[in-house]
Amino acid sequence: MTIAVLQALLPIVILIALGMLLRRRRFLDRSFWPQAERLGYFVLLPCLFFDGLATAQLEALPVGELALTLILSTILVAALVVGLRPLMKVDGPAFTSVFQGSVRFNNYVGVTLAAGLFGAKGIALAAICNAAIVPTVNILCVMVFARHGAAQMTGPAILKQVTTNPLVIGSLGGITFQALGLSIPQGLEPAMKALGAASLPLGLLCIGAALEFSAARQWVRPVITSSVAKFLAMPVATVLVSMLTGLKGPALTTALLFQVLPTASSAYILARQLGGDAPLMAGITATQTILALAAIPLMLIGLNAVVQF
Repeated sequence: MTIAVLQALLPIVILIALGMLLRRRRFLDRSFWPQAERLGYFVLLPCLFFDGLATAQLEALPVGELALTLILSTILVAALVVGLRPLMKVDGPAFTSVFQGSVRFNNYVGVTLAAGLFGAKGIALAAICNAAIVPTVNILCVMVFARHGAAQMTGPAILKQVTTNPLVIGSLGGITFQALGLSIPQGLEPAMKALGAASLPLGLLCIGAALEFSAARQWVRPVITSSVAKFLAMPVATVLVSMLTGLKGPALTTALLFQVLPTASSAYILARQLGGDAPLMAGITATQTILALAAIPLMLIGLNAVVQF
């Protein structure tokens, strides 16, 4: 398990480092990176999820147990963070960044790791994880922004944020095709698979290019708080819930993997759009990405040992 996790992490580290190098050397124009991230988020990654779910052999996977484990553990940690809000001594916008850092996850890293560990089955499990967590996390985050962010949001605005999320649309579309027994047309399926495959390396390069470590030093306590919630509370909650749902094997490993992922760089964009503390969000994202290099293998190995014991 240790070797497999480290081997799956190595290409991720290399691509993120390459993204950082390309940005620092200004090999590409600065305007390229936001557009590349937009392409991945709105086109490439939804294609990956749609194709993965529409073509997966879901009858062999514990779909219900996996989805329930992820949703319940995410809600538990979200409730814990909200409950601890009075002790954090931060303003509303800063709390939205702490909250996002506690529950939001990086899709690109998760899918790449799952594929590296379990191949095509890993991609299908990752797609199920995204179908379960993406709507849950987006609903929770938008509700927190509506309550604590600088920009006030109405009920229809919250609903729009969730229902128009491209990852939600791609995941639900794939599930619909699967449920109705539909197949992707022969000419279209290879194109979608190629687009989906392109999302992983491009997304990791964009992560590296977006990392800003200067902001991390300014807010040590909020960064630590969100990282403890992400790398400790979230996987522990996942294991506890899995004992109730009966989730085991590769599905449990994938669930743990997704619940210990660093915060996505898209959290910074959301913070800017919805009245959060964007500089703090950048610091949390950069710090968690580095911490994840140690946290992911340690937590997966440790918690899997506990479960097997």
